[in-house]
Amino acid sequence: MDTTPAAEEQILPEPRIIRCGVAGVGSLGQHHARIYHAMEESELVGIFEMNDQRAEEICGRYGCHRFASLDEMGEACEAISVAVPTDHHHRVAMPLLEKGCHLMIEKPLSTNLQEAEEIVAAAKRKQVIAQVGHIEHFNPVTTFLEEHIYHPRYIQADRFAPFQPRGTEVGVVLDLMIHDLGVIKQLVRSPVSRVEAIGVNVMSPTEDIANARIVFENGCVANINTSRVSMRKVRDIRVFQPNAYLSLNFMEQQGHLLTQRGKSIERHDIPIEKAEPLMLELRSFVQCIRTGQKPKVDVEFAKETLELALTITSQIQEQLKKEIRFPIFEDEEEG
Repeated sequence: MDTTPAAEEQILPEPRIIRCGVAGVGSLGQHHARIYHAMEESELVGIFEMNDQRAEEICGRYGCHRFASLDEMGEACEAISVAVPTDHHHRVAMPLLEKGCHLMIEKPLSTNLQEAEEIVAAAKRKQVIAQVGHIEHFNPVTTFLEEHIYHPRYIQADRFAPFQPRGTEVGVVLDLMIHDLGVIKQLVRSPVSRVEAIGVNVMSPTEDIANARIVFENGCVANINTSRVSMRKVRDIRVFQPNAYLSLNFMEQQGHLLTQRGKSIERHDIPIEKAEPLMLELRSFVQCIRTGQKPKVDVEFAKETLELALTITSQIQEQLKKEIRFPIFEDEEEG
């Protein structure tokens, strides 16, 4: 055996830096740009942004290039975050996939199943990494759930946020509830048997408040409440399984576990190592590109979650069509 210092000190090649871009640097896309710029594993090459002032701001902040077209971005970048409004995901993603770019597409994958299926087919055909930004899957809270939930019987999820115009191109189910739908699907791992949903539109043409009750084939029941016209932010999940109950806060990344011990119940505070979920998500995306491994949230999973969300949305839309507007709202609109 060769025991010379040269043999013992074998130098491994440096992991390559992934050249990244961001399409759309609004309220969320700006953070994709920040993280690509900050990570050692990636280089923020440039952005594609329609707003001149915003583009100048981000390029000045990170010293990156503003691309004149998606085609130019696709030529220069190996990996791209698609952070434009949901109804533009398909239009932006398809030409970039045809260029052979790896994509991180913000959730939801699209606004309809046909476009989602076309994105899935293109990603498979071009054999690229296509991840979808269901960010709660990278929250340390979800990691804890995945490690400690083995037989969920009932799940309660509440997600409330103050109103803001961003995201209202879709209803609150596609805007916010879809986060919890993805997490719950991952935990339950059973086909959906039945869905009951109701919604209310307050500030926009689509639903701003929604409730969904989902019954899975294995008997688990999930009840999800979502609002984007709340006075406070809430992102909680409670999971009940035999002999245990977990209550977790996605926002604060903390919670507690109640377990049976003899004839009493013990409470345990959960030790969760806090971290920025988007940083973990984008780091995982870059790592998948380097290794070729399947993303934790790929386009297939995202399409299935979108299908469930659209089922809920369809029920709510049918309900809203039958409702009569109160005169007070009509008076306000006229005034």
